[in-house]
Amino acid sequence: MYPRILVPVDGSDASVRALREAAALGRALGSALVLLHVVDTYQLLLAKATQAGFDEAREALLARGQALLQACGQQAGQSGVACDTVLREVMSSRVSAAIVDEATRQDCSLIVMGTHGRNGRTRLLLGSDAERVVHAALVPVLLVQQDRADGPAVG
Repeated sequence: MYPRILVPVDGSDASVRALREAAALGRALGSALVLLHVVDTYQLLLAKATQAGFDEAREALLARGQALLQACGQQAGQSGVACDTVLREVMSSRVSAAIVDEATRQDCSLIVMGTHGRNGRTRLLLGSDAERVVHAALVPVLLVQQDRADGPAVG
């Protein structure tokens, strides 16, 4: 049904929970996972005054992303699910666009991603990559909320 599942990971509680959910689905369905970490260097470009400062911070973000993918890949492997990892850097597009694009590139038939469950004013101010993915994706999207005492775990 879903031979390849894209799982964007960012190290947040919500993405860790989404990875667990995707691994369980992968085991049950015999699916492979594609773990994606997107480094948004545009925000970094705005914050760094010098090229040297930008380059150093960019390299640190890429290294952190690679380490995160390695740890998540090990977690998926320990769950008994095959996975590939992809590190993407974006400078001129939104993270959500990179997620949707990577789902197409990797021929994924499902996206499982964490959401922070923001609503109201917070969502209006910060935007929601998860919401943008839901609207733009050509494949089904399963949103997994971070652990919350006052609501369901999967939304």
